[in-house]
This record gives sequence, C-alpha cells and structure tokens, in this order.
Amino acid sequence: MNISTNFNLTPLHTFGMETYTAAYTRLTQMEELNELKALKEQYGNILILGGGSNLMFAQDYKGIVVHNLLKGIKVIDENDKYVNIQVASGEIWHEFVLLAIEKNWGGIENLSLIPGTVGAAPIQNIGAYGVEVKSVVQEVYAYDIEAQKEIQFSNSECQFGYRYSIFKHPLTKDKYFITSVIFRLEKSPTSFHTKYGDVQKTLDEMGVKTLTIKSVSDAVIKIRQSKLPDPKVIKNAGSFFKNPLTSRFIVNKLLERFPDMPYYEVENNLIKIPAAWLIEKCGLKGARVGDIGNHDKQALVVVNYGNAKGKDAFLYIKDIQNTVQQTFGVLLRPEVNIISD
Repeated sequence: MNISTNFNLTPLHTFGMETYTAAYTRLTQMEELNELKALKEQYGNILILGGGSNLMFAQDYKGIVVHNLLKGIKVIDENDKYVNIQVASGEIWHEFVLLAIEKNWGGIENLSLIPGTVGAAPIQNIGAYGVEVKSVVQEVYAYDIEAQKEIQFSNSECQFGYRYSIFKHPLTKDKYFITSVIFRLEKSPTSFHTKYGDVQKTLDEMGVKTLTIKSVSDAVIKIRQSKLPDPKVIKNAGSFFKNPLTSRFIVNKLLERFPDMPYYEVENNLIKIPAAWLIEKCGLKGARVGDIGNHDKQALVVVNYGNAKGKDAFLYIKDIQNTVQQTFGVLLRPEVNIISD
C-alpha cells in the first residue's frame, strides 16, 4: 500500500472544509487488509473513509486515513421470491439501489439517493421514509484489525437500532473494517412503504396509478432533491442530527407548551420528535455565522457556504445543541461523525 503524508482530504469529504491527515492510503484489495494492524500501530489512529458524506473534521486528522475502494457485486443465492446479493463495502450505495431497481428487486427503493458507500449502511443503519437498512441486511462481513481475521455478523449480532449498530459501540468502534454486506431483496414485490413523509403525496402529484419499485424511488428522489442541497453545489454532510427519541411523559409535557409539535411513535414505547422542527422552532432555519449555517430549505442540514473552518463549524454545532436544549430540554445528538481528536 502506498502511503501519502500530510495529505489533503478536502476533496474527499462532502463538507468540504480544508482538512489534512498525517497519512493516507487507498485499499483496493482484500489482501491489503492484513497491513491495517501495522498501520494502526505506526500512526496511532486509523480512520476508514468511504464516500466522505457523513463526516465533519473539526481539525486535521493526526492518524492514517484508509480509503475503502473495495468493489464487487454478486448474487449468492436466490429462489422464486428472494435474492441474496453480496456487495463489497466500497460500492456506492445509490448505484446499488439503482441496480436493484433495474432488476426489480425490492426493499431499498425508499433509501434512494442516500450518499455514501455500502459499507457505511449497516454501521449507521441508514434509514429514510419509513425504511431502515436493517430490514434487508442478512449478514455483514467485517475484518477485525487487531485479530487480523474476517468475522461474519448475523442481522441480530449487528444489534441494529436507530442510526446505530454494534460497529458504533464505544468498545468496538474503529475495531472493524466492513468488507461486504449480504442483502436479501424481494423479487417483484407487491407491497411498498409510501405512508411516511410526503411519499404518497408526491406519487399522487406524479400521477402514479400503479406502484412500482421505480415509481417509489423516483418519488423519494424528487422529495430529497427538493429539500436537501446537493453537496456538489453547497457543501454539506446531509442531515446533521438524529431525530431525538424520548418518552410519552416528556412529549406530553412539551405538547402543553408546543401543541403544534409533530411526533411519531416508534418501537420500545419511545416517541420520535423531528429534529428539523425543533431547530426551526428555535429560529435557526437559514441562520448563518460566517460561512457556516443551517440550510434555508431544510433546518436539519448544516452547510459550508464556502470556506468554513472545522473549529468554527464545531462551535456552531454546539450552539445549535445548546439552543435546542435550553428551549425544549431535549439534547440533539449528531448523526454526522465528528472528528475532533
């Protein structure tokens, strides 16, 4: 593996803040995984980089960045109803979704246009418009950097939660390099998720009479493009905060003060409050300090208008959290991975 030092990461993450790493290398072959332990020991810290769409660098990175470029998609099992596909972690997520749509394989059409790579999908348990990737993940293959061997995780062993998996647990974070994911998709599906958000409304506006995988995907793409800024035009890392989960008691107390507050019941008797609504209610939609701010069409997206510095963005994020907590008593937790040390 070729190592570059004092490497400029700016073009490799969608937030686009000028960032350097002490060392950088590209991983394109499975055999190169065996070099990761030595690299980690040499540089102290190791950061696996995929599409760079869920990162915010508050400062330069002091360790080594390993850019995951593993490729490959293959069908490993199928029957009349389902197909199991093994996808290498370096594949682009949306390109995989488009392949599934072309093949009429259902299950991930609601996850269209989510940026990033396949390897990040189970780590983050990505989700959108009523669907989470955990519903289609069969197995995750991960390389244990310290033990220098590949391990297989079943769906239950991944311990999926809201924007969470075992790969984000403090004891296992940065321990594994996801190598591939096996997805189970439905052949020629007849049921679709259209009740969440504006999906059904958009389908109606599009004049769709008969639902298909492609029509649902098209509706989701249309919604996302209307609400979320294109990182190629305005630098950003997508939705910055998770929607907070809280109890019915807390929600009832908040509804006494804010009767217009939207909320959604989820599993385990928890209730989800839209983070975008909380931020907007605090008057922060479209707010801006220098080159960092909240997007004027989607309060949940923090954007870099040009030359924002990582340390300034970090302080801006803290101000949002403090303002929301002071107003609602609710702590917003970042969905974006903040690299601060």
